[in-house]
Amino acid sequence: MNLLDFVLFAPAAAFVIALLIPRNNPGLSRMFTLGASLVIFLASLLLIGGVSAAPREFRFVTDFQWIQSPNIRYHIGLDGLSLWLVVLTTMLTPIAALISWTYIDQRVKEFYAFLLLLEFGVIGVFVSLDLFLFFVFWEVSLVPMYFLVGIWGHERRIYAAVKFFLYTMVGSMMMLASMIWLYGKAGSFDYGIILDGLRTGKIALTSTEQLLLFLGFFLAFAIKVPLFPLHTWLPDAHVEAPTAGSVMLASVMLKMGTYGLVRYNLPLFPQASRDSAPWIVSLAIIGIIYGALVAMVQPNMKKLVAYSSVSHLGFVVLGIFSFTQQGLDGAVYQMLNHGVSTGALFILVGYLYERRHSLEISSYGGVATLAPWLSTVFLLTTFASIGLPTLNNFVGEFLVLQGAAKANFSWAVFAAIGVILSACYMLWMYQRAFLGRAGESLAHHMHDLSPREWAAILPLVALMIWMGVYSQSFLPPVSAQNAQILEQTKRNVDFRVSNHAIQELGNVR
Repeated sequence: MNLLDFVLFAPAAAFVIALLIPRNNPGLSRMFTLGASLVIFLASLLLIGGVSAAPREFRFVTDFQWIQSPNIRYHIGLDGLSLWLVVLTTMLTPIAALISWTYIDQRVKEFYAFLLLLEFGVIGVFVSLDLFLFFVFWEVSLVPMYFLVGIWGHERRIYAAVKFFLYTMVGSMMMLASMIWLYGKAGSFDYGIILDGLRTGKIALTSTEQLLLFLGFFLAFAIKVPLFPLHTWLPDAHVEAPTAGSVMLASVMLKMGTYGLVRYNLPLFPQASRDSAPWIVSLAIIGIIYGALVAMVQPNMKKLVAYSSVSHLGFVVLGIFSFTQQGLDGAVYQMLNHGVSTGALFILVGYLYERRHSLEISSYGGVATLAPWLSTVFLLTTFASIGLPTLNNFVGEFLVLQGAAKANFSWAVFAAIGVILSACYMLWMYQRAFLGRAGESLAHHMHDLSPREWAAILPLVALMIWMGVYSQSFLPPVSAQNAQILEQTKRNVDFRVSNHAIQELGNVR
């Protein structure tokens, strides 16, 4: 067992132990989950050095036969693409435990156990190098989120949980069918074997087969992103979920979809990926503008942040299918940025809900007078979300727009509208909720950040600044792996650059 095996299976072991804690001792459940998740996070930090030394290769690899027939292997590894997503997951789990300390007071043991199981499933998705193993972890992560929403959510929690489950399952079945088809061609679910077979021609796919397989994977990932028009489950899930559920859903589970597009769709089906890029980019740009416009008219803070995710993740999909180094780097970096800044927004909205027990913007006003530090942190997070220079989202959005402009300048022009609209709806929401005169009813409920709340939000605030000021701390391993993925997608494909004027053969390199 190497370090990555420990980081992967420690949450599963902690999940089992958490279930054995007596139900009448909720304090022990809280302390155990927080302590175990902090140990896992510290262990994950040790992975950074090993991957950064050779980001184009899979490190901390474990590979052995799991099932003889069909040929399924336990094959995991970590590279520059998956490294920071694993670290983000392990960092947010103790934060999710901390923000639920007083919020969750019913079935505490089960809640914290499901948090650990969710961490296990999500990490497994990011490190799996066998397609069937990837599918198993994909489904494992679905189960705890279903229960987190369905048990500890708000009034319409059952509706939201079932809708989330059904949407994801439909996409999962299409992806599984595509995996089985590939297994029939390759005789293995192993990612490396399939990729090598496609590269060398040992596995031959017609253009129709490649397109259908691409669509099978793409549907599952597009639903998880979610990409317009497959996004309708997300606002319901976010509004009804407890704060920790919203944080984990927005910050890491949605990234499973964008990660899958980069890891599987692009390298395995390069021709279909490039042929499909125009209509996928169109959907991404529609999502950017539509998500921003719908967010602008939301009276509910959680729903506003949820629709902002539809808009922001449209940028990620745009960067991926620009097929440029800058665009792909920006897309992966924006995955991390969104996880940090939107996760922080959901935490802060949760803080407000715990005080006022309302998510309606109209229930607030004048919060800055009553809770100046809470208001300051919320404003900084708002600035990060709208892409203010020196904060994290600016770097990701700039790279995506730069890459989109190189591929097709009109894409960048339309996508930039979303940046302007994001400033409109976020700043307008802040003005209505935090500025003005505070009512007497609000004054009785509103207090400033407690030490526990500071402990949960401060790491994310520090990351917003760090990732905005010194992005080179994170980008080199990402760029190295993205360059390799782009090389894999250029096989026998004409690559169109700029506005229909300059073309270069993708296999020149």
